[in-house]
Amino acid sequence: MQRVVPKKRFGQHFLKDLKIAERIVETIPADVANILEIGPGTGVLTQFLIKNPALNLKAIEIDTESYAYLKEHFAGLEVYAEDFLKFDFDRIFDSQPFGIIGNFPYNISTEILFKVLDNRNRIPFFAGMFQKEVAERICAPSGSKTYGITSVLTQAYYDTEYLFTVSEHVFVPPPKVKSAVIRLTRKETQMLPCDERLFFSIVKTAFNQRRKTMRNSLKAFNVDFTEDIFAHRPEQLGYEQFIEITNLIKNKMN
Repeated sequence: MQRVVPKKRFGQHFLKDLKIAERIVETIPADVANILEIGPGTGVLTQFLIKNPALNLKAIEIDTESYAYLKEHFAGLEVYAEDFLKFDFDRIFDSQPFGIIGNFPYNISTEILFKVLDNRNRIPFFAGMFQKEVAERICAPSGSKTYGITSVLTQAYYDTEYLFTVSEHVFVPPPKVKSAVIRLTRKETQMLPCDERLFFSIVKTAFNQRRKTMRNSLKAFNVDFTEDIFAHRPEQLGYEQFIEITNLIKNKMN
């Protein structure tokens, strides 16, 4: 199958290394039957996905050239010519759980991640290619310089794995940065034992002033922070500690 390379769109770079494509596909757990591929382009991942008869595969591709190519060369594949960020998941897989895989456009990859978090009840598995710096932030442990809002919010709901780094030279056109493949596997508990809206607000407020202690960065909540945990800076705390802080603040606000 000879592939054409569509025009670059939305920060996308097209993977040409088939061995890496196959490694990405191999991240799918055996118990995941439904898969939605984001931005398949000319099918570098798709060609390996469709070889697995156990997978119920669908794809979403906003680029018109890529969409036409996929419809021509992957007969029977259900492809949606739509924007993933606006896509209604209730339309697919009969409301059953599904995994997501893809080589994600760099400049909307974080938005893709947050849409996954918002729909975590349907998505037990999420894997694919990110810009290396974004991948590192998602998987960063507490205490590291790259640990931040994305790290906490993702790790509260998913186990994160940084699988491998990818050279810029395996893409067309080559990006100016390296990439990385990560895998997210949803935790058993999909709802946090706290007020989740308040949790999100506290995490974002704290990291927007990450050099301050929690006691100082959270002054806007207008409560008395006497507990020792508020003496820490946000990057020193795991998501469990943010849950604890959320409950402490919630109780003080009542």
